[in-house]
Amino acid sequence: MQKPNLIFIVADDLGFADLGCYGGRDAAFGPVSPVLDGLASHGLKLTQGYSNSPVCSPTRFAMITGRYQYRLRGAAEEPINSRSKGSTTLGLPPEHPTLPSLLKEAGYRTALIGKWHLGYPPAFGPLQSGYEEFFGPMSGGVDYFSHHSSAGHHDLYLGEESHTEEGYLTDLLSQRAVDCVNRMAGQDAPFLLSLHYTAPHWPWETRDDQALSEEVKSNLFHLHGGNIHQYRRMIHHMDEGIGWLVEALRTNGQLDNTLIVFTSDNGGERFSDNWPLVGGKMDLTEGGIRVPWIAHWPAVIAPGRESTQQCLTMDWTATMLDAAGVTAHPDYPLDGVSLLPVLRTPGQEFDRPVHFRMNHRGQRALRDGDWKYLRVDGNDYLFNIPQDERERANLGMRQPERLAQMRASWEAWNATMPPIPQDATVSLGYSAKDMPQR
Repeated sequence: MQKPNLIFIVADDLGFADLGCYGGRDAAFGPVSPVLDGLASHGLKLTQGYSNSPVCSPTRFAMITGRYQYRLRGAAEEPINSRSKGSTTLGLPPEHPTLPSLLKEAGYRTALIGKWHLGYPPAFGPLQSGYEEFFGPMSGGVDYFSHHSSAGHHDLYLGEESHTEEGYLTDLLSQRAVDCVNRMAGQDAPFLLSLHYTAPHWPWETRDDQALSEEVKSNLFHLHGGNIHQYRRMIHHMDEGIGWLVEALRTNGQLDNTLIVFTSDNGGERFSDNWPLVGGKMDLTEGGIRVPWIAHWPAVIAPGRESTQQCLTMDWTATMLDAAGVTAHPDYPLDGVSLLPVLRTPGQEFDRPVHFRMNHRGQRALRDGDWKYLRVDGNDYLFNIPQDERERANLGMRQPERLAQMRASWEAWNATMPPIPQDATVSLGYSAKDMPQR
């Protein structure tokens, strides 16, 4: 059987309800995400899927390794920031097996178009961790026009060399992805394309907002600007680019045998729509970790499906390896669980407890079936998520035995993970002095 091509598309700070297929509202210009809505309607939409973390770089460690991010020192940063440039410890160790390195060893071509955010060269970099090609930024956030990081450094790379190219970053990434498909589709090997957008991450710039680049260069958090209209347009630009990619697959006769997975690295930020969830980026409430998950693979996934299967980012890493017939390195067993049976069989689901922890605010969480255990600022909570997705009705006092059991389960899992290092940092871009808390 022909091995499938694999495309892993990741948005940055996208909220749970930002897409039309997840209940998002239309914008003034019309539907925000018609291409992604179409992929969902012709594939599988998951409603109970999670990111490994409510902040970017820790999720990316889990995504590339298929393992809990807590196992690696760099992932203890919440998130890795530009001050770590030059560090030899805060990044993805090149010797650690990864999704691209394992697939490359099995004959796949591999490319990363977009955000890396797993440490800086020369100690770290995508070409050292299994990708044959790389085009994009190394850091967490860059201006869409100048391509400068929050530290003011030029941050657009081709391979691991600094690269200058004019254009709106979302479009540059989409165009490179199309070029990648056009080249790889003609070769006698399957391919992995990681397409990791920075959209809709700040600064709040659409294609028409190049003038803002000079205005925000000293503070890319863009605390004085932005609005829901610019934000939705940024999502739409990304959606258009995904449409170009899908059309390239169709033109090259590769669409049916390509597994496309779409998600976000964490929950939404200040202009996102997370309804009905509470919280967002940096929070272990549902709004910080429950994210869109769309899978499209015409050869395998029947159209028009929806699933309540619980899953984590690293489960999709395991799924892609499974789909390719590739096993993990025995010294680095996966924590992710393959979802291939869910993709193949309508109605197929299995129990999948998912665990989280954050240095920020001493947060911890366990979702197991209908129930969720949560700790924030030393306070323990128990929620029945299907009945209370907004996590407003704490049932801990009414069901103390269940709360105690779930707390014990979380602590048993946590004992299998390295402790949070004493020197791990939390980097917050803004606080209550900048805007009211959620």
